[in-house]
Amino acid sequence: MSGPTPVISVGPVVLPAPGRGVDLHVRVSAPATGDGPLPVVVFSHGFGESMDGYAPLADHWAAHGFVVVRPTHLDSRRLGLAPDDPRTPEIWRIRVDDLVRVLDGLDALEAAVPGLAGRSDRGRVAVAGHSWGAQTAGTLLGARVLDADGVPGEDLADPRVGAGVLLAAAGRGGDDLTPFAAEHFPFMNPDFAGMATPALVVAGDDDHSRLSVRGPDWWTDAYHLSPGRKSLLTLSGAHHSLGGVSGYGAAETTDESPERVALLQRLTTAYLRDALGVEHESWKRECAALEGSPLGRLESRG
Repeated sequence: MSGPTPVISVGPVVLPAPGRGVDLHVRVSAPATGDGPLPVVVFSHGFGESMDGYAPLADHWAAHGFVVVRPTHLDSRRLGLAPDDPRTPEIWRIRVDDLVRVLDGLDALEAAVPGLAGRSDRGRVAVAGHSWGAQTAGTLLGARVLDADGVPGEDLADPRVGAGVLLAAAGRGGDDLTPFAAEHFPFMNPDFAGMATPALVVAGDDDHSRLSVRGPDWWTDAYHLSPGRKSLLTLSGAHHSLGGVSGYGAAETTDESPERVALLQRLTTAYLRDALGVEHESWKRECAALEGSPLGRLESRG
């Protein structure tokens, strides 16, 4: 894998979103120079974040040959949506629509970035996300939401998506949820049985959540309960922020670790290149380098 390339980042790029209440604001980052085709990563942020978050990952991916698209979901703090807003119960579903809107609008997003037109590879598209964003991204990979009777909801998998990276993705709902989570987040009841698209799942082994009665293994369900080609990276000592993926020095980071973030930058980049068929050697090297590392452990199947 070649060294980093200077990055151009443009935002907000506005995609019309009738019926959403506010148009969708997006940030697009890409290598400033070089030829295409460039694979595309659509990133879904965690609760309260925005298109400007997760720069440690987005900037790294863009510097290593990806077009990275980060929409701002309705739960972003910068929008200030009231808890009693009628859209609030459906934000989880609107989030999924946001990602689909980005995929539908790639022509407009390309045109908004100087020098990007014609360089993105529409045949190599991945989704990624952190926390709530990981559930959002997982839906496009084939995960579904169970209703109160345990019946799977609509299949929202998108055939344009070839791979995913799920960072701190919530596990099973039902009896695994705390009363607080069951009351406030009824959509947090995923069914991974249909999530067959290849994905890298990342979890911290010290990520204790008030959303689940289980321990940190709850965050690994997306790996253990889904079919097909999957990899699981378990980070040693990591909390929910996984060392600081949402931003360097971010207030919500309780386990600041540049080493952990650097590992995630390298490993996720190599995984995406491998899963999307760009090249395979860097993933093999990163997997080998992680063997015996105190930072974490990796397992794969399929």
